[in-house]
Amino acid sequence: MKRGARLFAVLFALLLPAVAQAEARPQLRPFVGGSLEQIQAERAGKPFVLALWSATCTHCPAELKALGQLLKRTPGLEVVLVATDTPAESPQLTRLAAEYGLGRQAQWVFADEQPERLRFQIDRRWYGELPRTYLYDGQHRREAYSGLIPAAQLERWLAANVK
Repeated sequence: MKRGARLFAVLFALLLPAVAQAEARPQLRPFVGGSLEQIQAERAGKPFVLALWSATCTHCPAELKALGQLLKRTPGLEVVLVATDTPAESPQLTRLAAEYGLGRQAQWVFADEQPERLRFQIDRRWYGELPRTYLYDGQHRREAYSGLIPAAQLERWLAANVK
């Protein structure tokens, strides 16, 4: 009996850090109709960055790396990642986000059979080009960028919106 209790205690001690780390990382949530409104409501009155990307996007790694570096310099900033891939690619998406220093940020993945419908709900003027980034101010007015955000634009937005 003592041996079993001791074995349990050792296993528990070994597993506890892994469980704590898993809990610290947000789950990849399905992005469906109404998800953008949910993202905005969860950040009411706060500036944030909404970054749309894909694991197969050529320019997305540079954008994600820049956002990861930005978070190191601006820890209070929130970045919300929305992958335009499918839920089946979730393991790869969470791994890539973590590699770029974005593993603890809110993460979503398109989960609609018609991704065009989701793109239209996000922005009627967005045709699917990636990366696509929205900089939200505290009143949730947003600036949209397709492709890599110019560093000067990002610095200007940070200076105006993140204290």
